[in-house]
Amino acid sequence: MRSSLPKVLNPVAGRSLLAHVLSAAPHGGQDRLAVVIGPDHQAVGDEAKRVRADAAIYIQAERLGTAHAVLAAREAIAQGADDLLIAFGDTPLISAETFARLREPLRSGSSLVVLGFRAADPTGYGRLVVEDGKLTAIREQADASADELKIKLCNAGVMAIDGKIALQVLDKIGNANAKGEYYLTDAVGIVRELGLGASVIETGEDEVRGINTKAQLAEAETVMQTRLRQAAMASGVTLIAPETVYLAADTKFGKDVVIEPFVVIGPGVSIGDGAVIHSFSHLAEAKIGSKAQVGPYARLRPGTSLGDGAKIGNFVETKAALIDAGAKVNHLTYIGDAHIGAAANIGAGTITCNYDGFDKHKTEIGAGAFIGSNSSLVAPVKIGAGAYVGSGSVITKDVPDDALAVERNDQRLKDGWAKRFRDAKSRHRKPKAH
Repeated sequence: MRSSLPKVLNPVAGRSLLAHVLSAAPHGGQDRLAVVIGPDHQAVGDEAKRVRADAAIYIQAERLGTAHAVLAAREAIAQGADDLLIAFGDTPLISAETFARLREPLRSGSSLVVLGFRAADPTGYGRLVVEDGKLTAIREQADASADELKIKLCNAGVMAIDGKIALQVLDKIGNANAKGEYYLTDAVGIVRELGLGASVIETGEDEVRGINTKAQLAEAETVMQTRLRQAAMASGVTLIAPETVYLAADTKFGKDVVIEPFVVIGPGVSIGDGAVIHSFSHLAEAKIGSKAQVGPYARLRPGTSLGDGAKIGNFVETKAALIDAGAKVNHLTYIGDAHIGAAANIGAGTITCNYDGFDKHKTEIGAGAFIGSNSSLVAPVKIGAGAYVGSGSVITKDVPDDALAVERNDQRLKDGWAKRFRDAKSRHRKPKAH
């Protein structure tokens, strides 16, 4: 990945690769989760615990192959289970439904199930050799015969093993190969040596995309965005130009939401019934009320909450802002660390001056207040309900309910000054050379 970030912490649709896999993995009831990480990768363990508090973390001290990695969690496997599912943290497109399908053959006689896919170009993948409907071998490309190289059914790496024999099978895997590593693919042969059956279930190639490069990360993002857009539209969201809208995996929509072109929605966003997000807006960790409007060209940063019918307009930025029902912040404004009361109107160019270089301070604006254009509200400060702030004011003191606050110098007039200025400039200007 050519990155200081551990591979599985790279994001797709605002969620780490690892988080996608762990979210799809079975959980609840008697299901238990073990996550194997490399040494000095505590951040990966922390992410696993953040996503799944039930995760037990194990460390593979040396990289000696896929089976060796699985056995790093020997303690968890030894506790026993109906079945053991083995997945990889860099396959973010795998679904909960596929994990469920992978377990089903174990209930009908198979002792091991491998997830396969038919590759458009199988070069480099291990081939799944199937005879009479049974999986007989996983053949790596370097070891495959000419006939086996023609096989399009490839190994996705994801596997399910009958829990009663899982540890026995894993312990029998050896490292008599060129790399001296313990390969999970050898489990198929060991199961057959035990006189037990192995089988394959198939899924689409997209679902088992592994991520090893930034290019593959971008490809996975494209697939995930297509899924999310289709799901949103199927639920009733209007995406006017779907291919231009980017969603997060956890975006929540109400009914009759409209998203205009070129909108980016980051993690932690919920959008209420009938809301409209206009073009070129960017939202993250924000709650949008019913029939609210955002944009165009608006940025809603974390902690923003819009009440029903609130309006955020052109080139407005909000952060940690509670904006109550019917309030309007329509033009060229920054609202940070603030509470805007219901039906208040914030004029163009208004700034809440919330940061003094060391600490953040709060601005409170009461219901029905009117803030004139180009005003600076120096926090901490309170503007009362129904109060007016005159345009161009710098407000440093609290304003009572229904009061008018104006803070600016008296305007001075000098009759004829502009003409005298132009005449003086004209007399001293040198003629242009031709």
